[in-house]
Amino acid sequence: MCDDGAVITVVGEALVDLVIDPDGAVTAALGGAPFNTARTCGRLGADVEFVGSISNDRFGSQLAAQLVADGVSIDRSQRCELPTTLAAAELDAGGAARYRFYLDGTSAPALTATSGRSQGIVFTGGLALVLHPMADSVEALVAEADGAVMLDVNCRPTVVSDRSRYIDRLTRMLRHSTVVKVSDEDLAYLATGRSSADAARSLLDLGPRAVLLTAGAAGVQVFTADGEATVSVGTVAVVDTIGAGDSFSGGLLAWWMERGASPAEFGALTTLVPAVAAACQVAAIVCARRGADPPWRDQLPENWST
Repeated sequence: MCDDGAVITVVGEALVDLVIDPDGAVTAALGGAPFNTARTCGRLGADVEFVGSISNDRFGSQLAAQLVADGVSIDRSQRCELPTTLAAAELDAGGAARYRFYLDGTSAPALTATSGRSQGIVFTGGLALVLHPMADSVEALVAEADGAVMLDVNCRPTVVSDRSRYIDRLTRMLRHSTVVKVSDEDLAYLATGRSSADAARSLLDLGPRAVLLTAGAAGVQVFTADGEATVSVGTVAVVDTIGAGDSFSGGLLAWWMERGASPAEFGALTTLVPAVAAACQVAAIVCARRGADPPWRDQLPENWST
C-alpha cells in the first residue's frame, strides 16, 4: 500500500455508456475511461480519488455511488445540474466497441479548476484532453502534480474538432508525464505514416520515462530510455473489450502503489515489465466479463504484486 499520504488521483470523465449489441439490444452501463480506471484502483485496494464533474441527476447519483462502493474518494469531485454525459458503445461481432459521444451541455466537460495539489500519482487522458473547460483544468492539475503522472492518450478522433490544438495540448501534457500509455490506433491518428513502434519511441523524446504501446491480443510493447521489452497478454476468452484498457491502467497503478515503487522506477524495465504483466492479468479478467467490471483484489492471486 502507499505511504506518506500518497494517493492515486484519477481526473476526467464519468458518463453512461449505452452499449449496443450487434442485434440492436441496448443496455445502459456506468462508464468513462477515468471512472473505470478509478474503480479498478479502488477494487484492488489502492488509495484513490476521482476528480471530475458528476451530475446530480439519477445517472450521476449512480456514478457517484458506484465510485464510493468501490472504495474511491469523490471529495474533490464537483456536482452539477447538467445532465449526465452519454456515450453510445456499438459492439461488433468480436466484442470490440466503437464509441459515439453526446457531449454538448452535459456534465463531464464542466469540470473547472480543482483545489489542492495532488501527491502520489496523477492519472488522466482521453476526453480530459479535449473537452472544455475540463481540458484546461486537467492540464493545470497535471502541471502542478508533485509526484508521477500517467497519461493514457486514448484518442477520440470523432470528438476532436481542432487536431492541431489537440496535438499541441497533448505535447504539453507529455512533457509533464512520467509514463504514457498509447494504443496502435492512437498512434495511427497522431503519427500518420510512421510505424507504431517508431512513433512510440519518439514520445520518449518529449520527457516520459516510459511509453507503453498496447495492441490488443498482440501484447504490450514497453519502451524506456534504457531498453525495450514485449509483454504477452496470453489467451483471453473475450466477451467484450469495454473497460479493458482502463482496467489495465488501474491495475498497473494499483500494483505500483502496493509495491511502494518510486516514480524513478517507471524507467526501469526490471520493475516496469512485471507491472505491465500484472496489469494485463487485470485487463484479461475484464475482457472475459460483460462490460467494465474490474476484479477485486481477492479475485487475483495473493502474490499478484510480488
